Amino acid sequence: MSEAPDATPGVIRPTITPLDIIRVVVLIAAIASLALWGFALWALPWNLVLGIGAPLLVLLVWALFLSPRPVLRVHPFVRAAVELLIYAGVTLAWWSMEQAWIGLGFAVVAVAAGLIAGRRALR
Repeated sequence: MSEAPDATPGVIRPTITPLDIIRVVVLIAAIASLALWGFALWALPWNLVLGIGAPLLVLLVWALFLSPRPVLRVHPFVRAAVELLIYAGVTLAWWSMEQAWIGLGFAVVAVAAGLIAGRRALR
């Protein structure tokens, strides 16, 4: 009888927690929010520039500083500041679209998830 696929010796599988899933959803919501902001709020040609550029900029910053394997390793407080800047930008984008409650809800969920993950990473 063969071993179960999860019981492969020498293979370490990462554990995915509900907090990890929430953080992925927050990132996807941030990217989608900035794309919506760029395409909906601006006139041609700026809607194309900002609708594509703002989400790409967030993805680039995330890959450089915030990903599980970041390109640039920085102090945890710098990491938190970069994350807060992204969340503040998305919140301001919702506010500029006159959707303050959505922006506030996003900010509360994103900052709470970031705080919990930051506390967990400092242990």
